[in-house]
Amino acid sequence: MPKPLLIMDQHFRQVEELFRPSAFAELGTLCKIHGGVNWPMDRNAFLGALPKAEFVVAARPELTRQELDGAPKLKAVIEVSGTFQAGLDHEACVERGIEVLSCAPGFRRSVAEMALGLMIAGGRGIVDEHERFRTGTERWFNDNIGTDFSLYGQTVGFVGFGSIAQECMRLLQPFAPQIRAFDPWLESSGASFEGVRFAELEEVLATCRCVVIAAVPTDENYQLVSRGLIKKLPHGALVVVMSRSHLVDFDALVEAAEAGHIRLASDVFPCEPVSRRATWRQAQNVVWSPHRAAAVEGGRHLIGDMIVHDVRAILSRSQTRHLQVASLDKVHRIIRAPQAAG
Repeated sequence: MPKPLLIMDQHFRQVEELFRPSAFAELGTLCKIHGGVNWPMDRNAFLGALPKAEFVVAARPELTRQELDGAPKLKAVIEVSGTFQAGLDHEACVERGIEVLSCAPGFRRSVAEMALGLMIAGGRGIVDEHERFRTGTERWFNDNIGTDFSLYGQTVGFVGFGSIAQECMRLLQPFAPQIRAFDPWLESSGASFEGVRFAELEEVLATCRCVVIAAVPTDENYQLVSRGLIKKLPHGALVVVMSRSHLVDFDALVEAAEAGHIRLASDVFPCEPVSRRATWRQAQNVVWSPHRAAAVEGGRHLIGDMIVHDVRAILSRSQTRHLQVASLDKVHRIIRAPQAAG
């Protein structure tokens, strides 16, 4: 019996970036892989293979209703950029029973690890003292009361409590923190997590010494953490921005850091790459990372593992999925996010 056809059009991602060699080999035992090269696939070659394909893995899947109608065997479209894309006719996929899956959960380990690193660096003033060493103003044996803090037993808040926040919570367990989370959609679903208390956004911001921004950008949460709410942060609080700057009033956060009200750490910015002339580069009380949370060797291999698992599950008619399953409401809110930002 011939293997099902899987079109692999993952570029701009590299195959080695997504798959450990054993995982890619395992995928090859499940499917005949068409593509899987580290350069853009020719569109005509893609469409030529589509009628026989059962799976499409693509960084930016672009398929119209008419093209989907010409793919009678298609079971799933898997995006590997990190979020659902506008170029795919999601309504047609739902009507046809074609699953649409996102690799977003596959970033959780590396991003949570970076979040923990920024929390420790920001909380303990590591970068600040490093910079002071350059000018001979380092503070020997100083507790730096008011700015530095330990994570042990600390109040830690999350804005958004999806896969990245949940993995971060797991990494934080040795510190025995008090965790509060704002995630009304997850809370309304009835989900509960041991050691986590759901709370309103203002309470999370006003009572937590460290706040991690981890929500997915949608058309409903642009600058959710507003200038007014930033003023309610406790003096000396640390804000760690991990998901997207879409969620916060970034200028207001930088101003609060410059004023000495808070310390700010961020892996993401309103415009990337940041201009060399941006005043943020010289800001005080900040720790900057150039969108490298998942950028480490092997840091995206969990995505490949999840793809192998879900392809196997679909072929065996199992309902378990490790990748994120699309719903039309969720997809539309994510796709409209840039419009909300203007």
